[in-house]
Amino acid sequence: MLNILDIIFNAGLIVYGVAILLRLVSSMTKKDGISQISWGVYLLATAIHLAYFISRAMISGRLPLSNQFEFAMSFSLGISLIYIVLILKFKANWIAPYATLAAFLMLCYAASLPKEIRELMPALRSQWFALHIGAAVISYSSFVLSGCAGVKYLLDLKKGEPEDGVHLRQIDFFSYRLVALGILMLTVVILSGAVWAEEAWSSFWSWDPKELWSLITWIIYAIYLHQRLRKNWQGKRMAIFSIVNVGVVLFTFIGVNVLLPGLHSYR
Repeated sequence: MLNILDIIFNAGLIVYGVAILLRLVSSMTKKDGISQISWGVYLLATAIHLAYFISRAMISGRLPLSNQFEFAMSFSLGISLIYIVLILKFKANWIAPYATLAAFLMLCYAASLPKEIRELMPALRSQWFALHIGAAVISYSSFVLSGCAGVKYLLDLKKGEPEDGVHLRQIDFFSYRLVALGILMLTVVILSGAVWAEEAWSSFWSWDPKELWSLITWIIYAIYLHQRLRKNWQGKRMAIFSIVNVGVVLFTFIGVNVLLPGLHSYR
């Protein structure tokens, strides 16, 4: 059964790679037909990815969110699904190359990690498991996509798009809304984690490195929202803010586990 899972996972990774190559060819040739094919291939890759997530959940008897591999795999899937919503509901086609690459790179990171299915640690056997970690997936995915929007903003600004034009204002708006979604979900992560920690370790807060960096991430994005809503910061400076902050998100997810292991280090 595990061999079948590996086949599904590798197939998804390969199809994602094909979608990126087609997107690159489309950007170089400026042919809409290739872009449409790339979109179809990406939808196929996401469907395979989702099938892997569901299959792993069925085999393990739980949501596949318990260790670094499963979270990275789900993180990549979260990016893909939110990206698809942006395309279908809001016609935000401009984010396609960046979101595609972000999802693929996160899945590549997942591919470098051990994939065996393990029993849940006792501390993870809680009714808070799905809410806490699922909210983290949505939060991190939203922040990464906000960073992707920031990259697109700066590139289009460099090409001569006016800062007060409709196109850049749309990108700026989407980046802001993604940050708002991300910090909302991160708030759920922190609050549910505090309640869960009290049940598991008899303490709402223990200054564990993951807890500390989650709080730092929350504060940084709260500053983003404060500057936007109270100081009316928009445009280039907020695009840079979004891009730089992705590094904080990735450190909270990957760097803390590698460099600052603690109570939340589940590999």
